Amino acid sequence: MSKSIEVEDLNIYYSKFLAVEGVTMSIEPRSITALIGPSGCGKSTFLRTLNRMHEVIPGAYAEGKVLLDGDDIYASSVDPVNVRRSVGMVFQRANPFPTMSIYDNVVAGLKLRGRTKKSTTDAVVEKALRGANLWEEVKDRLNKPGSGLSGGQQQRLCIARATAVEPEVLLMDEPCSALDPISTLAIEDLMQELKDRYTIVIVTHNMQQAARVSDRTGFFNLAATGKPGKLIEYDVTTKIFSNPSNKRTEDYITGRFG
Repeated sequence: MSKSIEVEDLNIYYSKFLAVEGVTMSIEPRSITALIGPSGCGKSTFLRTLNRMHEVIPGAYAEGKVLLDGDDIYASSVDPVNVRRSVGMVFQRANPFPTMSIYDNVVAGLKLRGRTKKSTTDAVVEKALRGANLWEEVKDRLNKPGSGLSGGQQQRLCIARATAVEPEVLLMDEPCSALDPISTLAIEDLMQELKDRYTIVIVTHNMQQAARVSDRTGFFNLAATGKPGKLIEYDVTTKIFSNPSNKRTEDYITGRFG
């Protein structure tokens, strides 16, 4: 179910502006890869190219290759909607559909695919909410609005919504930045459980979080404002945080800049 991602010489543009330049990296299946670096260096932009969300922005496009288990998701024959089904996304701010119940939030993606049989959706809702460690907290109020949950619960609901359609990859763009420490820990524990089934890529500004949860870490940076972001170093997380190969990585991790 979980898939590898190979990125080859990826350049990412907003119209004529080159935002991220020359990224090459291999992301292993059933692992957590963290992307760190200062604000504005292209981490989230890069993340959105992994499921073709970047090109939703007018004038935005990418050049290079992103291979999902060897298949180029940017090939002309590939439907971006199918890519987004295989590669789910959880955003920085929990975004449950405000007018929908907890139940309907989880099955929203299934309904788009025409899977509306109640026995099917009931099973999927329970499985997805159990997988997001949320079932016991909400099982008696599935018909209440998702927006009535706490911030940490809403974020786990969004994770349940993303996993309900059974993607192979889960992208998470600063999923804990708006959460308190206890909710953050719950999401981190959940990531560790989910990586048995998914390839997870997370953007985080919290370096302790990257050190705690990820198997590999990529450090992005840019030479100056207006210059493209670049992947400076990518390695096993323990090495990045204890013995990085690049001086710029070390300077960032030790707080000398950023």
